Formats: sequence, structure tokens, C-alpha cells
Amino acid sequence: MKEQLVTYDEKMKKTIEHLISDYQTIRAGRANPHVLDKIAVSYYGAMTPLQGVGNISVPEPRIIQIAPWDKSLIKEIEKAIMSSDIGITPSDDGSVIRLVFPELTEERRKDLVKDVRKKGEEAKVAIRNIRRDGNDAFKKLSKTEISEDEIKDLQDDIQKITDKYIKEIDGIIEDKAKEILTV
Repeated sequence: MKEQLVTYDEKMKKTIEHLISDYQTIRAGRANPHVLDKIAVSYYGAMTPLQGVGNISVPEPRIIQIAPWDKSLIKEIEKAIMSSDIGITPSDDGSVIRLVFPELTEERRKDLVKDVRKKGEEAKVAIRNIRRDGNDAFKKLSKTEISEDEIKDLQDDIQKITDKYIKEIDGIIEDKAKEILTV
């Protein structure tokens, strides 16, 4: 029965990892190459992640520079960035593309914090849904395989795991909110 707890623990851990990767794509006033993670470019007919078509660097705190290996891709990369939701207009000099991140306004920072909190709440809901699935699975076992006391112990254990991850999410939310609000 404990192996089932491990399964639910791993699912909750994946939820946390997903939240962290989501937060990496939120820009907090300084250039973070992870904002480009979800952008793909048509490269010889196949959609290829931006990291797969050139070097991405951060030469200054508020600038991301993309140096495509194939210079003919510059227009394609610019088009992909423009159609994405990062809200930055690329500029190129024929060999590299630069993304200049403006300072965030106080209002924009507050909107980003709201978004961070919303994503955090969604992660908490996902954790609670995993707990509910676990509790349902434990109740189905009751009729045949294990005693009521063992079911109660499993439910207590999954609740402790849930509480641990909810607390971790709260910490992650606060850290990201602090990062965004820091000027």
C-alpha cells in the first residue's frame, strides 16, 4: 500500500516541477532566456525550438541575444517571437536578434503577481485532486484487501504529503512574487 503513496507523491512532485517551469517563463523585469522556451521556429519544414536553431545569450541584464546558426532564419525567428505572447518586439542587425526588456511598471508588476498567485492556486488544486484520487483508490481497496484502520492511516499519510506540497507551493509563490516586485 505504501508504494501507492509513493505514486501519489511523485504526481504531486511533478505538479511542483510544472509550476516552477511555468514561473520561469514569466519575465520579472530582467532578461531570462526561459521566456523563449515555448517558442518554435519552422526550420526545414519542422517546428524546432528556438534553442535548437541558434545560440541564446544574455549580454546585459535586460537584453537577450539570439544568434541563429543559419542567418536565413532571422525573419522566421522574428515572426515566431512576434506571434508569441512574450510582448517584446525583436530587432535585428542582419546577424543577431536582440530582445530588449523594458523596466516593468508598478501596475504590470502587480498584474504579474496576480498571475503568479493564480498559477499557484491552480497547482494547489491539482495537488488536492491527486489527494482525492488517492483517497478514492484507498476506499476501493477497503472491501477486500485491507482494514479500515489501514485505510485511515493511508489517508492520514496522503494528507501529510499534501500539506507538505501545499506549503512548498506557498513558498514558491512568495519567492516569485518578491522577485517580481523587487525593482
